[in-house]
Amino acid sequence: MMSFQKSTSLKNHNFLKPKLKNNMLQFLKYVFATIIGLFLFFIVGFLILAGIGAAIGSGDKISLKDNTVLKLDLNRPIVENASDDENPFKSLGGPFADGADNLGMVQLRDGLKRAAADDHIKGIYLQANYPQAGYSTLEEIRNALLEFKKSGKFIYSYGEMFSEKGYYVTSMADKIYLNPSGGMDFNGISAEVSFFKGALDKLDVKPVVFRVGEYKSAVEPFLRENMSDANKVQYVSLLGSLNDHIFGQIAKSRNIQVSDLKKVADELTAYKPQGALYSKLITNVGYYDEFEAEMRKTLKRDADDKIEYVGFSKFMKAKSSIKYNDSDNKIAVIVGEGTIIGAKADKGNIGSDDWVAELKKAREDKKVKAIVLRIDSPGGSALASDVMWREVELTKKVKPVIASMGDYAASGGYYMAMAADTIVAQPTTITGSIGIFAQFFNFENFLKNKLGITTDRVNTNAHSDFPTVTRDMDEFEKAWFQKSIEAGYETFTSKAAKGRKMNIDKLKSLAGGRVWSGLEAKQNGLVDVLGGLEDAVKIAAKKAKLKDGDFKTKFYPQPKGFFQEFFDKKEDEAEAKILQAQFGDLAPYVKQLKTLKSREGVMMLMPEVIDFK
Repeated sequence: MMSFQKSTSLKNHNFLKPKLKNNMLQFLKYVFATIIGLFLFFIVGFLILAGIGAAIGSGDKISLKDNTVLKLDLNRPIVENASDDENPFKSLGGPFADGADNLGMVQLRDGLKRAAADDHIKGIYLQANYPQAGYSTLEEIRNALLEFKKSGKFIYSYGEMFSEKGYYVTSMADKIYLNPSGGMDFNGISAEVSFFKGALDKLDVKPVVFRVGEYKSAVEPFLRENMSDANKVQYVSLLGSLNDHIFGQIAKSRNIQVSDLKKVADELTAYKPQGALYSKLITNVGYYDEFEAEMRKTLKRDADDKIEYVGFSKFMKAKSSIKYNDSDNKIAVIVGEGTIIGAKADKGNIGSDDWVAELKKAREDKKVKAIVLRIDSPGGSALASDVMWREVELTKKVKPVIASMGDYAASGGYYMAMAADTIVAQPTTITGSIGIFAQFFNFENFLKNKLGITTDRVNTNAHSDFPTVTRDMDEFEKAWFQKSIEAGYETFTSKAAKGRKMNIDKLKSLAGGRVWSGLEAKQNGLVDVLGGLEDAVKIAAKKAKLKDGDFKTKFYPQPKGFFQEFFDKKEDEAEAKILQAQFGDLAPYVKQLKTLKSREGVMMLMPEVIDFK
């Protein structure tokens, strides 16, 4: 009995050891979690307090001094509408100081008008070395700067280097300084496509593609190792149109012949500062101190005087010289930026539910007299595109709807626009791509040969598992899907022909998935007017019978605040660093491969991997 009790006691003792250990681990876990929670609480509390402080401070108006120069920095991402929130951590330095710093076109247009009317502002110091935007956006900026120059005030630019896009904006400046050791990328536009067929072959991943349209090349990177002849034809035409227009605008500003510009580009003359000067692309080769000395002369300041600069965001806090418009009439601008991904939007994309809700709200608002759709999209989900098209159809029965197309309005992006009363595009807008495709990936061999994973299935009907990524489609399924895609193409082209009031055969001759420049699209009837957002607003006002000054322009949806942009940016940066650490120089290609899953299904999308340089 004793031995039994002793042995039982020992067993209980041994049993308690892991239990006590687990309890201790749980205790430590809770302690650690509490510490982390407190830490996060203090961080979040600090961010909230800083945000409140920034919000309170942002209401303070600043006073501008006489003889002030507006410093306009375009070397950052340029979006349609940006938050007015300032980064409250800039003065702290460190990792928080480089938070969201997007420049909004809405704010830029307004700011340049205010600067032209403000007597304190004598000119602009333009920084446009590497602007992060498409050519259509840059054209709108350039046009707004040209409008500013009509006030008689100067625009001076200085750069150590200029990209092709940067120089396009800069070329309208009165004075252009290039650092003696710097250079300029001026050699024309190119488009580079990445192809993944070889990688998919090595991974044993088989793409399954259905498409309509000779030029619908969005699927080519997964089927080929180079561009098809048809794809090359459309991009030779597109890039030629873009390049001719850009060179024409530069030639006009610099008083140079287009033929001379083409020679400069072919011979790489402008890569060196002296070559750029000799070719009349710039006005001066000089250092920053020499640039400032030139500006002092213009401002009639002494050599030792400090130039009074004001940054753009700070300038926007100054009292406006333009009279406030208190009209109740509104023209609503509904912004759609990014790839069309379905019902709900995520970072930088368009969700049909969100976009439709904004359009419906504007339609039902009696103060909104007309609507402008501001579209910048390469397309995406066919279903979401059609949902948005339907809402445009309903809306234009109630009030005028004008489409204004930005850098892209291709495929699903054009689908959004084609029901509008009038379509406005810049000469450099990438538009059209009226076509449709479906794309799936068969991972059966990849799973089996690379990972040792096999699958088996039981079906109740012949195609219960259709579609699936773990087997090939049979011939019936392929034929069924191809018919569905062809029916989708007929829907797209017939609705486009109706919206454009064009014969269906003529429309189909312009379709086939082909992309056009805005200039080409205007010539063939896919676009009504060449111009920017402000031109679209004027057309909307005229159709609504509103006079100048008798309406306000309101943008929807509201842009993200600083903190949302900040955390989105940090998340993107963290993902990019992980990819870079894992794959090095191959990181950009891996990122593109990761988008495969999001491209499955029926799509209206132009080749988004095209990189225009």
